[in-house]
Amino acid sequence: MLSGALFVAFGFNMLLIPHGLLSGGVSGISMMIGYLTGGNIGWLYFAVNLPILIWGLFSLGRRFVIWSIVSVVAATFWMQVIPVKPIVDDPLLGAVFGGVIVGFGSGIALRQGGSSGGFDIIASIVTRKRDIPVGIVIFILNAVVIFVLGLLIQDWDAALYSMLSIFAAGKVVDIIHIRHVKVTAFIITGETDRMIKKLLERPRGVTIIRTRGAFSAAEKDMLMTVTTRYELAELRKTIKRLDPGAFVNIVETVGVIGDFRHPG
Repeated sequence: MLSGALFVAFGFNMLLIPHGLLSGGVSGISMMIGYLTGGNIGWLYFAVNLPILIWGLFSLGRRFVIWSIVSVVAATFWMQVIPVKPIVDDPLLGAVFGGVIVGFGSGIALRQGGSSGGFDIIASIVTRKRDIPVGIVIFILNAVVIFVLGLLIQDWDAALYSMLSIFAAGKVVDIIHIRHVKVTAFIITGETDRMIKKLLERPRGVTIIRTRGAFSAAEKDMLMTVTTRYELAELRKTIKRLDPGAFVNIVETVGVIGDFRHPG
């Protein structure tokens, strides 16, 4: 989480901020406020994230949000340490490589079961409450931030470079973490009762399928559950802790018909 935050801060201070560009999500909002007011963008990044993180504590699992808090605090610290100094003169290079480095840092955070805060927290809350295309929602929110930047500074080159940066960051996050918002996990385990009890603490349904090994002829239960990419790292750690020998197959879920949340 600390190294991921370091990459995020480096991308901000050395590639995006010197050229007046934005990152996606809440960090883009804090950058825009900083450009307009002259305030410290690192502290603005923390201040804008704070109410969202508090909201997440009441709406999401504590582990996910606590690691996200660690990531945000670490990124704020690194932004005070790393100087705001351009390492490239071309804003196009700053946009592309800034997006790649920020996306790499954000992807590390997601893969370890946290996030870089901001829209990731909001997206996680939304996916737990509503089965809607979160990626589109995030894209729209980012587009609004970029559009407002263009209106305020009347520099559409910077606005479009920023959109390119956001696109690059999103692609890198997809590569490091997982592309689809929803995935289906098939878990073959001998610890059915313990596994179900833990899995049902999440707002997701679980289906039990009786299976028999072709080679060993041993009968076990296979648990099938649909989850989101924001919850996948936590699910992996839960399975490894409860049954290190479980066989798990995680597949992409293109779409879900019906409610994949349990009524509890």
